[in-house]
Amino acid sequence: MGTAGNGKRAAAGGVALVALAVWLLPEMAHAQLRVGFYDTSCPNAEALVRQAVAAAFARDAGIAAGLIRLHFHDCFVRGCDGSVLLTVNPSGGKTERDAAPNNPSLRGFEVIDAAKAAVERSCPRTVSCADIVAFAARDSIALTGSVSYQVPAGRRDGRVSNANDTVDLPPPTSTAKNLTDLFAAKNLSVEDMVVLSGAHTVGRSFCNSFVNRVWDQSATPPKAIVDAGLSASYAALLRALCPSNTSQTTPITTAMDPGTPNVLDNNYYKLLPRGMGLFFSDNQLRVDSAMAALVSSFAANEALWKQKFAAAMVKMGRIQVQTGTCGEVRLNCGVVNPTSSAEAVVELVGSNTPAAGEGGVATS
Repeated sequence: MGTAGNGKRAAAGGVALVALAVWLLPEMAHAQLRVGFYDTSCPNAEALVRQAVAAAFARDAGIAAGLIRLHFHDCFVRGCDGSVLLTVNPSGGKTERDAAPNNPSLRGFEVIDAAKAAVERSCPRTVSCADIVAFAARDSIALTGSVSYQVPAGRRDGRVSNANDTVDLPPPTSTAKNLTDLFAAKNLSVEDMVVLSGAHTVGRSFCNSFVNRVWDQSATPPKAIVDAGLSASYAALLRALCPSNTSQTTPITTAMDPGTPNVLDNNYYKLLPRGMGLFFSDNQLRVDSAMAALVSSFAANEALWKQKFAAAMVKMGRIQVQTGTCGEVRLNCGVVNPTSSAEAVVELVGSNTPAAGEGGVATS
């Protein structure tokens, strides 16, 4: 009886220790991200990324918006693990990069590759692609909005990328509730969501993301419409730009902020009350009273919005990160490293760890 009792107590203790370890993992991952992570191992890492982004920006100012969006799309699917960069899914099937929310609209991959090549020449096998994406987004924000902030680093790269997982990305047709729920699932608040939506002040969008606001494509022939909350004159401009037969492959784009398309400012919030939010989801920020109050606040105070935007980007950059021995540091951002059986075990353990908290451990 004594032996059995001891065995039960030992088993119970083991279960408790495992439960405690799982409970602590998100906080441990959160703590392992830190500013200056590469100060010793690769002291010029951030400077090299900054140089690659600046060179690309000099050729095409629009690339900055692409790099900001790339970070968002990486973090919202399987966490900030560089999975959006993968061109091949090791388990077969389409990658995130090839999914409809990302293809053909997502851009900036060549800038990340250039930055990675520069970093690898200086510090081989040291700096993750996920961190490079976070640095590049920060540098793009500095170039377009004169906003500077420090990026906690130490992310590891994931080994999984599935197109189906992009359901976590908020589509341009999202309602206020959809937006609230999708951001809450990533431990981001309503305020975080409204703040981060301000990134729509830079960049361009394909017609397919908003065509249903100006054309009823279910009618034969398609009928001109003006969606609720959309200015009639703005709708007419969009309709003249986007043909009634617009589809996923239609290559036409328009600036999301026609006034200052390459400047990260608070103009997005000023356009919303004028019926010039490009997406249905943009107009939803006017429909919800709490969101509308935030829109008014940011429209009136650009400095406040920029301060909160920098903080929200840092918070977003902690979503479901892999740190320590989870994941890997990819040699090529587009493909996973060849894995040994030991590495595969580490990845499997990481993939079965439930995500929780702002810095939760990734599920890939």
